[in-house]
Amino acid sequence: MAVQTKAKYGRVVLKLSGEALLGDQKFGISPEYTRYLAEEIRKVRDLGVQVAVVIGGGNIIRGATIAEHGIEEATGHYMGMLAMVINALALQSQLESVGVPVRVQSAITIAEVAEPYIRRRAIHQLEKGSVVIFAAGTGNPFFTSDTAAALRAAEINADAILMGKNRVDGVYDADPQVVRGAKKYDELTYRDLLEKRLGVMDATAAALAEERGIPIIVFDISQPDAMVRAAKGEHIGTLVHSK
Repeated sequence: MAVQTKAKYGRVVLKLSGEALLGDQKFGISPEYTRYLAEEIRKVRDLGVQVAVVIGGGNIIRGATIAEHGIEEATGHYMGMLAMVINALALQSQLESVGVPVRVQSAITIAEVAEPYIRRRAIHQLEKGSVVIFAAGTGNPFFTSDTAAALRAAEINADAILMGKNRVDGVYDADPQVVRGAKKYDELTYRDLLEKRLGVMDATAAALAEERGIPIIVFDISQPDAMVRAAKGEHIGTLVHSK
């Protein structure tokens, strides 16, 4: 079988949950695992792929969850956005340590640590070869980082969204870590995703990606070279598409 050496997608948005930075920890950021993620991103960039990253903040705080404990809900969501910025800075540092130029653009203004999100500037940096990390979600409460990933992918005309899951190698009909014999899907439409309520992403994100015709590849980020294989268009994880 011939080995594919070139990337299928020229520009991608990599969506990472905050939990992707945990490694073997239960809370916070694992510097070692974050460096591993930086190395995997570097491999994709070295293929000539333009890489943007959207990262969640669930390893530090979940705005929707803390809102259940007395904190006003919108305030909780803003706290979650700040957690996303912290994660973005950690990933930025590790990317720079492996020789990758990187810019962090934040949807909320924190001029001392990140640039503001400006679409044309982001595209310019991607074309120059920098990895661009989109921090702080959409900058608005009540929207998830999944929605931010779909929105930024549409804005920068990304060819695909690579959704890296932590130790889950695709979309299943039930949690494979809980339900023995859970069925894995090799391919799904966005309609399947919503009708089966598979919980891979929220409905707003799925609807936007479907409308824009942006495919999503759901794969296990903890597997070395899985991100590279996804960027090459190899059969890995689960492909979610419009048709």
